[in-house]
Amino acid sequence: MSELLLGIDAGNTVVKAVLFDRGGHVQSKASRDGRSSQPEPGQVERDIAELWRNTAEVVAQCLAQAKARGGDIGAIGISGHGNGLYLLDRENRPLLGIQSLDTRAADLARELAANAAARQIYARSLQKPWPAQTATLLAWVKRNRPDLYRSIGTAFLCKDVLAFMLTGQRVTDFSDMSGCGLMRLPERRYDADLLAAYGLDDAMAFLPPPVASDQIAGRISAEAAEVTGLAAGTPVAAGFFDIIASALGAGAAMPGQAAIVAGSWGINQIILEQPLIDERIFHAATWRPDRYVAVESSATSAVNLEWFAREIMGGHDGPIFARCNELVASVALQPDLPFFHPFLYGSATTADARGAFLGLAGWHGKAHMLHALYEGVVFEHRRHIDRLRAAGGSFDQATLSGGGSCSEVWCQMFADGIGVPVTVAECEETGALGAAIAAGVAGGEFESLEAGVAAMVRAKKSYAPRSVDRRLGLARYKLYLDLAEMLPRHWAAYRAEVM
Repeated sequence: MSELLLGIDAGNTVVKAVLFDRGGHVQSKASRDGRSSQPEPGQVERDIAELWRNTAEVVAQCLAQAKARGGDIGAIGISGHGNGLYLLDRENRPLLGIQSLDTRAADLARELAANAAARQIYARSLQKPWPAQTATLLAWVKRNRPDLYRSIGTAFLCKDVLAFMLTGQRVTDFSDMSGCGLMRLPERRYDADLLAAYGLDDAMAFLPPPVASDQIAGRISAEAAEVTGLAAGTPVAAGFFDIIASALGAGAAMPGQAAIVAGSWGINQIILEQPLIDERIFHAATWRPDRYVAVESSATSAVNLEWFAREIMGGHDGPIFARCNELVASVALQPDLPFFHPFLYGSATTADARGAFLGLAGWHGKAHMLHALYEGVVFEHRRHIDRLRAAGGSFDQATLSGGGSCSEVWCQMFADGIGVPVTVAECEETGALGAAIAAGVAGGEFESLEAGVAAMVRAKKSYAPRSVDRRLGLARYKLYLDLAEMLPRHWAAYRAEVM
């Protein structure tokens, strides 16, 4: 086994390559922003060829920074954003890349959810249709772009298209395909009746074979070796839906653990041995037949701080975020503090939610507003977690990753808010690390993903819930929820009156 493992993590905007040693220590990393296009309102697409060029460039940069040769890398793993839709034509050429920020299929998702198919869909996939879901988008393409639909050779996910570019193999994994509505759960297989419920009776031929995340999907081709510097023949693991990769990279691998991501999206997931059968809860399969994740998520997390830093604090760099943390730490919990609803980019519960500062008074300043923002993000994560708990999910510890985990004051607020110890991993690139762990298994370094987590993941710090004023904290959370339920009705009525 060579000394190094490479993890590639492809999000909706940034693609990263991180080189690890077998102990999980970062040897080098590189990243590159991609460009999105909006052909029409609500549509968010990317050029698959550009995504591949960016990936090849960051891999080459990563090798150069570490002064490593392709032969020094034992195996490669990939994680990528879930859902969206990535299509190849029948000659395996890039056809269309739709990102998971896309809303073109919103009307179709509502239509599917309102008819008899919705119950069939949940019963078979443990998911409901939503606009950027792969199954819904594929159905939209069939209905609205029939000529393109007839050209499809393969329909899969972001990390799958990169695996194809690296190896020439059309493969997916169970975590990604089960997370996008195209796989029957808990059986973990494609299902003709499920496809028919979406109107995709003829789509089975488009779907690539699924393999376990830590199994070899293919090997680096000569063409990919030439543009990346990797060695031809190096094994590539099938990889993960990025939320699963991040959970493993943060150290959450066992039932009864929760993995929280405070990033652009707020991801809240509990690892289970059996899925929760509850129509309110989204599920995905993980790395083995007796592991599932129940997920609650929305774009209501640290992305709100990015907005505040840019628009109010006048910057978007490390010193600005450090100043934000200092200001929040200077505020003591008091009854008259303002509230913040973190719905600048929408809400999981209602399309009519809007971001808002509430309860501001003349004696409040930026520190109080930032405290409200941090608290509001924690409250919204807690609302998601409460839904998971109400459906029967339970956990006694949680990992926290994403940009929010870089803030000690925020980490402590998470521990206080959800009431369990919260651990932050030493490695901040948890998605790439999770992918590299899968690579270690595929390459023969580890006998299992759990063994890889034990070898490569280390905790940086753990935060225990404090004995703060819980009565006041609960009262503030209750008022937050009441306002979050009430205000969207008024926004909806206002828009109906003026539009």
